[in-house]
Amino acid sequence: MSDTKIYRTDYLFVNTNFIIGAGSVLNLGGNYFEFNRSRTPEEADARAIESDWGVVGNDIRAAIEEYKNIQNK
Repeated sequence: MSDTKIYRTDYLFVNTNFIIGAGSVLNLGGNYFEFNRSRTPEEADARAIESDWGVVGNDIRAAIEEYKNIQNK
């Protein structure tokens, strides 16, 4: 399973932590966060949909592996 691509379900969202969130309170300009960028909205949607379905596929793959392990015991 080492060749499995890693997907995320938060593709279109900003990756933050507590410090960044606290600092955003002082941001009056509204441009504090850098979102994942794409050339077009369609490209962003396509990449996000691919990532979402990739997560589903990885979950199914993990469930199949777990089922095989249970059957082999």
